Amino acid sequence: MPTQLPLVVYDQEYHPQSQRQRICDLPAEERPLYRLHHRGSNALSTTELLALLLGTADAPGLSSDLLQQFGSLHQLARASKEQLMRLHGIGEAQAGRLLAVIELSRRLQTPPTDEKLRVTSPGDSANLLLPRLSHLEQEELHVILLDTRNRVLDIQAIYKGSLNTSMIRIGEIFRPAIEAPAAAIIVAHNHPSGQADPSPEDVDVTRKIVQAGQLLDITVLDHLIIGQGVYVSLKERNLGAL
Repeated sequence: MPTQLPLVVYDQEYHPQSQRQRICDLPAEERPLYRLHHRGSNALSTTELLALLLGTADAPGLSSDLLQQFGSLHQLARASKEQLMRLHGIGEAQAGRLLAVIELSRRLQTPPTDEKLRVTSPGDSANLLLPRLSHLEQEELHVILLDTRNRVLDIQAIYKGSLNTSMIRIGEIFRPAIEAPAAAIIVAHNHPSGQADPSPEDVDVTRKIVQAGQLLDITVLDHLIIGQGVYVSLKERNLGAL
């Protein structure tokens, strides 16, 4: 009678998280929470800050894997919930925390609603728009509404999705300015590629927006192209009749 071999059950999938560094693997003085209390948040690395946010037993290793998968914190900021949850160990709760803190960081870079910020340069308007547009995966066109002293009245999204000159209705860009009413506007849209160089179409649509503004007696101060952490001002480049 043949010898019966013992039944061996193999895992269907190898999970690398079994090798991840855990909180309990670290000496007490090297744990993120200890370092936060004794050295301050500025002393913590991005990986350690993410570990505190994730709050799981394997958070040190999980946060490291998270940054490795997305390549950088900026790329992580562009991720959707579904993309985050593809990494084993990131559940809905962890993905929700990450998305919430990214959104809070964007909102912190926007001036309080009771504090009217005055725009005096392309850099001022870029500081308002970079947090909103820099990490988007699709194109959006936003308009900053300004009063006669170039103080910000509002910032509104006009278009979302793939933009081209044939689909942009100039009247829609000016509708919020007319309703506000605003004395001037700054137009901005992002390039999901991360590059901020204006295309010939960008210059052409800017020229049309400026011409429409002259008819409506609403000054078009600038058109900003937003890339990943960078921007280009068409006014600074003397493009689009600005």
